[in-house]
Amino acid sequence: MRLIGTILALALAVVSATADAKVSVSTRYRSPKNPDRRVRASTTLIVLHTTEAPAKGSLRRLSERGEAHYCVAEDGMVYQIVDRHRVAFHAGCSMWNGREDVDDFSIGIECVGYHDKAMPLVQLLSIRALVEELQAYYSIPDENVVTHSMVAYANPNKWQKKKCRGRKRCGMLFAMPSVRRILGLASRHSCDPDVRARRLVSADDYLAKVLYGNTDTMRSTYDGVKLPASVTGGGTGKVAASAAGGPRKTRPSRSFSYVPQSIPQLRAQGFESIGTVTRSNLPIRIAGDAWNAPDTYYTIRAKVLPGNILDPQHVEEGMNVWRRKGAR
Repeated sequence: MRLIGTILALALAVVSATADAKVSVSTRYRSPKNPDRRVRASTTLIVLHTTEAPAKGSLRRLSERGEAHYCVAEDGMVYQIVDRHRVAFHAGCSMWNGREDVDDFSIGIECVGYHDKAMPLVQLLSIRALVEELQAYYSIPDENVVTHSMVAYANPNKWQKKKCRGRKRCGMLFAMPSVRRILGLASRHSCDPDVRARRLVSADDYLAKVLYGNTDTMRSTYDGVKLPASVTGGGTGKVAASAAGGPRKTRPSRSFSYVPQSIPQLRAQGFESIGTVTRSNLPIRIAGDAWNAPDTYYTIRAKVLPGNILDPQHVEEGMNVWRRKGAR
């Protein structure tokens, strides 16, 4: 079979990529490091970062180094940097619940802005939509949507004789209850598991109060903010509160089942073949804008590939494209 990736890449030059079912994603800053990055064995955390710099320079740096999976700009645009199933080098020296090298089991989302400054609502709503898609896809609970400051640590140095938490305040605002309500996150961890287990010591008391206490410098900005009913799932447009006092989680309307591993499993989940890839019949012609959606699948030589991890450079003639019955 012949690779037709170059043809597909040219065809996609004028198509807006949609790597996630509910979130419009641009690949303008896709990292050249992407093909060299290994596939993660597991994904149990989503780590939120702040760029601490403007968008243009941040996007260029993230792309050059492959330092995040996504970057969300102030206007709400989401840029994919590294394919979400691969390792991105976003966490650096890091530990969570005794496990080091957080890059190996997490998704990293950079958000243009600063750890101690409010972000535009349109940006927060894009972050919310992206996080919800990733949570649904990887079955990640709300409390495992953490900040970079929660997982980063420093080795012993002249200021601290022990390994310590507090190396960065990156993403700090995403731990604040008022911001997490906007993001639809109903819970967070009540303490640092590594400090509690004495694997690390806390070297930033203020940071610890923000991450796990009641300090919320964004409360006056975000409390009472009205959200679109399409976001909250209700008619008032306000963040819905649960009986426990926290926000009630609103999940995406699309639910993700397990990823099929074979053609019989595809058929059992209600998928059907809608076309075969040729030089004149490309994926975008067969499946339209859903060509790289997570619920579009490609099969060839007994392999099953979800559309969202399909590398355009490795599309082959003879691939069958699968969609759920009635999805077209």
